[in-house]
Amino acid sequence: MAKLEEYRRKRKFDRTPEPAGEPEETKKGGRERLPKPKLRLEVRPAADYGNTFVVQKHRATRLHYDFRLAIDGTLKSWAVPKGPSQSHADKRLAVQVEDHPLEYGGFEGKIPEGSYGAGTVMVWDRGTFSAEGD
Repeated sequence: MAKLEEYRRKRKFDRTPEPAGEPEETKKGGRERLPKPKLRLEVRPAADYGNTFVVQKHRATRLHYDFRLAIDGTLKSWAVPKGPSQSHADKRLAVQVEDHPLEYGGFEGKIPEGSYGAGTVMVWDRGTFSAEGD
């Protein structure tokens, strides 16, 4: 299964400004054909993303924050319903969601009504991380 298959299945890229990501190899060794995006974002090589993270404030059906880590060529993603806290002692539920393309880390904008995830997305924080242990 392609890394971004679920992400792409949920979206109509001719309606949303969200990035589709780079084409992936198909099982037959070719490249997948992607719909033409409504908005073309600058695409950097995957190596440029390194160990980056982004937190996006997403005002959808309910306000939540999306936490994303650049790992293995995609953004591994979690929705955090209660958002960040000022206290390190506070625990927050993080629900894993589908992987997103690396380009999504720079996405800000309005996802139109009737689209999956409809609402406003803004970058709330970004930076780099280093993994400890295995």
